[in-house]
Amino acid sequence: MSKRRPPETEVGGVGQPAPNGRDKPAPPDLGESRIASIDATPSMAQYLEIKAANPDSLLWYRMGDFYELFFEDAAVASQALGIVLTKRGKHAGSDIPMCGVPVHRADEYLQRLIRQGYRVAVCEQLEDPAEARKRGAKAVVKRDVVRLVTPGTLTEDALLDAKARNYLTAIFRHGEAAGSALSLGAALALASIDISTGECEIGEVMGPDLAGELVRLAPGEILATDALLSDDTMRRWIDIAGAKPTPVPSNYFDSLSGERDLKARLGVKELGAFGTFSRAELAAAGAVLKYIDLTQMGRKPLLRAPKKTGSDSILTIDAASRASLELVRSSSGDKAGSLLAAIDRTVTGAGARELQARLASPLANVDVIEARLDAASFFAERPRLIEDVRDALRAAPDMARAITRLAFGRGGPRDLGAVRDALGAAAVCCTTLKQSSDGFGLPGALDDIAKQLSGVEPSLDQALNTALGNELPHLRRDGGFIKAGYNKDLDEARRLRDDSRTVMAALE
Repeated sequence: MSKRRPPETEVGGVGQPAPNGRDKPAPPDLGESRIASIDATPSMAQYLEIKAANPDSLLWYRMGDFYELFFEDAAVASQALGIVLTKRGKHAGSDIPMCGVPVHRADEYLQRLIRQGYRVAVCEQLEDPAEARKRGAKAVVKRDVVRLVTPGTLTEDALLDAKARNYLTAIFRHGEAAGSALSLGAALALASIDISTGECEIGEVMGPDLAGELVRLAPGEILATDALLSDDTMRRWIDIAGAKPTPVPSNYFDSLSGERDLKARLGVKELGAFGTFSRAELAAAGAVLKYIDLTQMGRKPLLRAPKKTGSDSILTIDAASRASLELVRSSSGDKAGSLLAAIDRTVTGAGARELQARLASPLANVDVIEARLDAASFFAERPRLIEDVRDALRAAPDMARAITRLAFGRGGPRDLGAVRDALGAAAVCCTTLKQSSDGFGLPGALDDIAKQLSGVEPSLDQALNTALGNELPHLRRDGGFIKAGYNKDLDEARRLRDDSRTVMAALE
């Protein structure tokens, strides 16, 4: 059992399940700070300073093995999570409201807060408490916010649906046209990024088509200016799409910075290979990338090649028709009863996400449709091939999301293992496809897939298999995930730890 908290802690507490029937306080307005930092203890002064920099988020303040919340944040969290609101000490002559959650259950509580539309600022300890004590008895452990968690910026598997994308979408209206954003003459640019996988879509729609596009994208969070979000029709369709609206300053929508940031994230000098993007589309892309940069504290997401969407590439389906067709959601809003539920036999999360995306975005290009049909016919004529590929795919973890966590510095040994195992599954799939061609070659779409699967640098697969053990812990600090024999210094350190008596005897 973990200790409650280290000696350096001055305030805090852990919430317990609220008794049945307990009245919960209404959430106060987090936008107004009424907390003064005069005469605060050093630890509380640090909390107030960090909270002042994040007034619109619930501040999770790491203290030992718990994330603590104080003042108004504690009142909100106790109601949202159903945990007891307690108190600890006084500030400015009043009791300090307090609640908290254990670190090892953080994902569970985060999920509940995010689903209710809250933003969470995660404030971590940046040094060991022992180091702080060296500076004096009243020294406070260094802390700072390492991440803002919002509905559109999730990367943890526990917070995400493995079978659905989680887009963060920015909407930009051309110029300052009067009237509703969904009026006949209004043109809007949308840029969407799923930071958990790096998927990116950029395109434009006319006002009347925006509702259908939002339902198709099903974003977790939508960025727009206050002027656009004040449109009643816009807010209604955002609600129907199930997204959390987030107002951002108009200067986020800068086409020049959007173009520059997009090139930097893709590692290219020109964007022409991905399509022709208008200034409005680049402005929307700039807003998404800037928001990600701010919420991730400068950590950059991996970005896959952006897809240019629009009426030329996919069919435009209005929101009412989508609801009637029940492509990915039934009329009740659930997956059960939809076309997706009826045909989904995928064996991986990535495959389920791709199937849902294809059903929601029917192609308009006949050549691409024919290429997909050729690939489907090739499999339909070879039932054994279908089973062999499915067997290989069952061993493939969700590499896209694992790589993203590693890129953000949140990955663990199991994410490295996911990359290793996915590369192994890719090699088996590639070999299986090539052997099925019978010397006549593969259909174009499958040949492209086989080439992509074989395009991984072999040294990466070899390095991961050589270094990683079979049983991998969830966290790096748990250790034991590097194979014996991979590193001599590590092997010696383990020998000293596990067989110290023999080592000491050998010195005599």
